[in-house]
Amino acid sequence: MKVTSPVWRRLSLCAAAAVIAAASVTSAGSNTPAYADVQVLVDQKKGADGKNYWVKNHLVPDLARSAEEDGNDRKKWLLVWAGDENVADTAVGDVKDLPGTLAGGVDKVKNALPGPDFLAVIDATPGSESYGKVVNTATVGPLVENEPHHMQYVWHKGDTIYAGALFLAATYAFDVSALPELKLKGVSLPTQTLGGSVPDAYWTLSDGTAYGTYMGGPVAPGPYRYKNGQTVTSNGFAGSPGAVMRFDENGQVLSQTSAATPQGDNDKLCENLPSLGKPTCANPHGIQAREDLNTMVTSDYAEPRNIILDPVKQPSPYLRRPTVRTWDISDRDNPKLKAVSYLPDGPRADFADPLYAESRAVMETTVTNRPGHKGAFAQTMQGGAIFYTPDITAPEPRWRQVFDDGTAAASIHDGNDRIGSSSNGGWLQTSPDDRFLYHAVTGRQKGTLGPDDPGTTGGVYVLDIQKLLASGDAPECSIDTRDESENGGAEADCPTVAGAAPINPGTPGAGPHWGAYDNFTQDSDGLYTETDTPERLAVSNYFVARSGLDGDHKVTMLNLGENGDVSVDEEFRDEFTGQVGINFNRKSWPHGDFGNAKPHSELFVIADKDVK
Repeated sequence: MKVTSPVWRRLSLCAAAAVIAAASVTSAGSNTPAYADVQVLVDQKKGADGKNYWVKNHLVPDLARSAEEDGNDRKKWLLVWAGDENVADTAVGDVKDLPGTLAGGVDKVKNALPGPDFLAVIDATPGSESYGKVVNTATVGPLVENEPHHMQYVWHKGDTIYAGALFLAATYAFDVSALPELKLKGVSLPTQTLGGSVPDAYWTLSDGTAYGTYMGGPVAPGPYRYKNGQTVTSNGFAGSPGAVMRFDENGQVLSQTSAATPQGDNDKLCENLPSLGKPTCANPHGIQAREDLNTMVTSDYAEPRNIILDPVKQPSPYLRRPTVRTWDISDRDNPKLKAVSYLPDGPRADFADPLYAESRAVMETTVTNRPGHKGAFAQTMQGGAIFYTPDITAPEPRWRQVFDDGTAAASIHDGNDRIGSSSNGGWLQTSPDDRFLYHAVTGRQKGTLGPDDPGTTGGVYVLDIQKLLASGDAPECSIDTRDESENGGAEADCPTVAGAAPINPGTPGAGPHWGAYDNFTQDSDGLYTETDTPERLAVSNYFVARSGLDGDHKVTMLNLGENGDVSVDEEFRDEFTGQVGINFNRKSWPHGDFGNAKPHSELFVIADKDVK
């Protein structure tokens, strides 16, 4: 099989567009009536290459007035890291279906060209006159076509916002202390993280630094030696093995650590393309840590070049990973890999294609939070299952399946079947009080399991995990029959569905990929403080366009009840269409008429002056 470099193939696709796009990305702001008199504020920092990198705020004056001018109406903000939709979102063989075809006139050509990526600042204050409106689009430059991906999972006062650029292997560090305006604290360029590529997610630490997963291999194929003495042989950018980076508060690299084991991983379960002498599943995606336990957990998703950069028919299901890694982070700058755990296959083994086994494509992991709890959960995107270990500090953590997405499918939408395979689950997060587990699922696309497969509606479901965590080091829950896959575990400590809500009901494979919970509540003095019992979630319906999971580019707010029930917030509506959910498919933004955008991740954030 001939393999073409995804980077060069992607660049060749965009080469003709880049020259024309250069002029368009310098627009100072929109001239449309919806965003008249936009205030432009630029903050820039010099990168390691000596060039200037910037964040350019485009503030809508009537919406962005300060709390003092707004009668002490202190705001809660939803920040959404979004990419411009353009020609590179389309696989090479589908050029005829570009977001704006080259034969479709000037406007369509412009919409297909690379434009600026941005953080959208949305008013998320319930009851506000501008609730759900875009108050600022903070564009980044001079890099375009970043493919904005993840930030950290939860924001706390004083935290830097870390935001990754999937295609460009860059990490941006933002100052959000004076929202709705943002400033740039710094940027990490690919030349500063040569030991890894394709950044995915971030986990912030109490000292203001952060770990980040770089899913792909060192930038250049062949041997690479890290400063800590590790030496690995990789198959290059977006390949394997990936790494964990540590950043300071300004996005500068403190350390790089390979996720590979010296001896390699299971050669039957961990394939690489091109192949490596020591096969590896080390492609870390999800990342969370317990500082009090000096332990970090990362989940291996896939060798990314064949999934997100240059999609082809998968030559092997074993490019999707079944592994979770635990790390000792006692020395914060020198994480040490303790264990590589292989998740077990479950009772749905009658599927001929191992791609749909429960263990396949471990996208996310989430830790518990309370003292006395040492467990963690992991979920699989293709496998459609949730796994649990009661002790991440153990030398060899034992993971067991405790839930199947098929059990929740009917609760999400009564038209769904109970097959969890390829549910395309994404965001997974424990509640701060460890009572609930939140999970977003895109849903299964039509035809995935065969020509007659109707697919499933995606959405959000909430699990009650109190009994499971109360079982301590000896949980009994184990999903080991087909009936348990479809109807829930038989053991008394198995998680149960507390609530579920559909997103785009009746449309298969169009639900959310990512989400965040609202960890702030307003006190009687008007200031915000953190809460252990979130009352809202926000989710976004976008994965990576070039993978075939494009979504409808909407961001939806959901309300949470005390017992875990969940429902769509009907008041969080698009300012132009009036429909529920904020639609990122629009012609105009505060930064100009750049057309559709792709919202991947979100965070609830408060300006420093408004939070305790």
